[in-house]
Amino acid sequence: MTIRQLAVATTALLLVHCTARPEANTDASGDGSARSDAGDSAGPDTAAGKDARADTGRASDGTAAFVARGSIGQVFVTHAAPQQALALRNADGAAVAQGAADKWGSLVFRKVVPGQGYRVHSVAPAPAAYSSRIDVIAAASSLPPPSFYADQKILSGTGYLKTRDGTTLAYFATLPGPADAGPYPTIVNYSGYDPARPGKALVSGDQASLCDVLPVLCNAPSDASAMVAAVAGYATVSVNIRGTGCSGGAYDYFEELQLLDGYDVIETVAAQPWVAHHKVGMTGLSYPGITQLFVARMRPPGLAAITPLSVIGNTATTLVPGGILNSGFALNWISHVFAKAAPYGQGWEQAQVDKGDVVCKENQLLHDQRVNNVEQAKNPAYYKADVIVPLNPSAWAGEIQVPVFLACAWQDEQTGPFFHTLLDQFKAAPNRRFIVYNGVHSDGFAPQVMAEWKAFLDLYVARKKPSFPAMMGVLIPNFTTQVFAASLALPPDRWTAAKSWEEAKAAWEKEPELQVIFENGALAPLGAPQGHFTLSFAGWPAPQVKAQRWYFGAEGALLPSAPTATAAASRFALDPKAGERGLGASNLWKANAQYDWKPPLVGHEAAFVTAPLEQDLVMLGTGSVDLYVRTTATDVTDADLEVNLSEVRPDGQERYVQSGWLRASYRKLTPASTELWPQPTLLGADAVPLPVGTWQLARVGLAGFAHPFRKGSRIRIAVDTPGDSRVDWRFDLLPFPHPVAYDIAHTAAYPSSVALPVLAGVEVPAGKPLPPCPSLRGQQCRPYVALDNVPAKF
Repeated sequence: MTIRQLAVATTALLLVHCTARPEANTDASGDGSARSDAGDSAGPDTAAGKDARADTGRASDGTAAFVARGSIGQVFVTHAAPQQALALRNADGAAVAQGAADKWGSLVFRKVVPGQGYRVHSVAPAPAAYSSRIDVIAAASSLPPPSFYADQKILSGTGYLKTRDGTTLAYFATLPGPADAGPYPTIVNYSGYDPARPGKALVSGDQASLCDVLPVLCNAPSDASAMVAAVAGYATVSVNIRGTGCSGGAYDYFEELQLLDGYDVIETVAAQPWVAHHKVGMTGLSYPGITQLFVARMRPPGLAAITPLSVIGNTATTLVPGGILNSGFALNWISHVFAKAAPYGQGWEQAQVDKGDVVCKENQLLHDQRVNNVEQAKNPAYYKADVIVPLNPSAWAGEIQVPVFLACAWQDEQTGPFFHTLLDQFKAAPNRRFIVYNGVHSDGFAPQVMAEWKAFLDLYVARKKPSFPAMMGVLIPNFTTQVFAASLALPPDRWTAAKSWEEAKAAWEKEPELQVIFENGALAPLGAPQGHFTLSFAGWPAPQVKAQRWYFGAEGALLPSAPTATAAASRFALDPKAGERGLGASNLWKANAQYDWKPPLVGHEAAFVTAPLEQDLVMLGTGSVDLYVRTTATDVTDADLEVNLSEVRPDGQERYVQSGWLRASYRKLTPASTELWPQPTLLGADAVPLPVGTWQLARVGLAGFAHPFRKGSRIRIAVDTPGDSRVDWRFDLLPFPHPVAYDIAHTAAYPSSVALPVLAGVEVPAGKPLPPCPSLRGQQCRPYVALDNVPAKF
């Protein structure tokens, strides 16, 4: 088999996870005692289950057949009778919590006050019985000694590592060679997908000798970033988070235990004798990218750097953009992960148990105690500061103290565009590199990003001059052919002239931290993830950005000066079905992506367009569409609003740029809001109805974008009902029993307007003409249709 043939085979495995798109959950009914459809044949009463039970550490002073174990703010019960009523009692014998075991005989008591001497008791009519005494500890006093990590051994293949509360997490590890031939630069991948799934061979038996050169070919990880890192010469350790796969415990979205586990994972891996510098990096796109942020906040000493790709900036801004539930991708993703966190929910666990893995079998017992984050997401009472701030990376990214490499797309159809709230928050990170571009979720794996990603890992994890193995150079074009329908090579190696790691690192650290790829998709082959041009800036927001404001005017004009009219407004009708519709698309990640961006309907949007621009305007940043909105129906006291920014080109095409959303009752802003970024608190307690019949200012934020509006083009702002703007997002709109319309004022007293982020003194580089429609990734085109706004009585 040639290297090229090996690359083709390797590509097949990479595609398994790079192209995965979560489906909606089919069993989202669970809570603390959630139901599961997994078969009872894998229950606790088999011999394997009983053998595993002997390792639970049960003391001898209890009388119960069930087992109770203390944790950090929680108590775990297993091996009880199904539906058995149980009570948690403190050292004084007082009952502090009560519940019933699930079908697996398990129960988790959560939010338990730290203390000693707790017991779990059976509750009548069951015979009186109680567990051994157990302790519940606080997170602040839970840190194990270094020997706890150093005494654990991680080997190639599948295995388990132990966390501070005794829970075992499943891992899958690959090494570039024998452990005693190291040390090797090492990365960790940590998520609730299936990173610990046993590896697959990419070569047949008669080609096994090739694995002497590249061992990963005979035992390849399931995560795409881990696979690329392994081909590039890194050791990889991929770990399933608590409550997923073959890992123990119960799943809860980024709960404290999950983060403490992340700390323990990093420290255990870093302590291995085969790990270079006893420091590891983290990799991953999407979910395993997001986990990096949470783990890095815990500051494990063994963490060298993180490389999050295609991530959120805040759980709330993706889940409830502008206060409107994202009932499409966000809710489906939560449902998907929740379903997969059930016992045997990922599909590969049963095969492990059938092979005699008694740890995996025992670990399934608590999985149905997963927390139903689906129901939490739907409940407005959930959106309280003490709940959502810990889930908001932008609120605490300043606590991260390791180098950060981040790459994201403005039009990401899954995680969304709000990662921009992170970009100015990594203040304690000693080294930062942000690569941003128009595009879609998968574009973090484009060669223009991967080359910089690999260089960053080499500089800050391997501590060597960046280099690109021949196998990686051959793999990437095959990989991009499958993912993007275009064969793309890695960019030229820009580190060949560096004489040492120190010289390369010094040069890298002199470069601006923000790299903006404009018009991604404009080069041949059109639509492939290659930028038309790249501009670099000192940081976010770029120092050159100046707010430039245009005002809504009569007859749909977007004007450079404020209106003088005393009575002028436009009306648009609510489209109650819009929230259920996404932007139609096919081959979304490929160079030949096709969109079905339908023309606007008369009366269903209010749109405003500038005159043709007299010069190029290059924009980078966020925007604010400041609307004076009114509702006139007595039973309509709220409004779901969407704003869309587009470019009307001289050739008669309209190109999409960016959107923003707001439920008007959530119009209260945080103190961090600026002229260019109105940031709603998104707290349920701050929601205020719209007074009927009066003009109210509602500032709708345009999420981050980078786009050159060329001379002769026109800027268009449209206000309508949320929907039809994102491929995978849907919006749970407010229901009304009758048709509803909203008025937008444009008068001297109520001057609705838009502020946009213009780069002062920055021009489109010479020789970069207007790209054809279609071509740009994530930025669909349609023939421009000019519609007259419907006037409203003032």
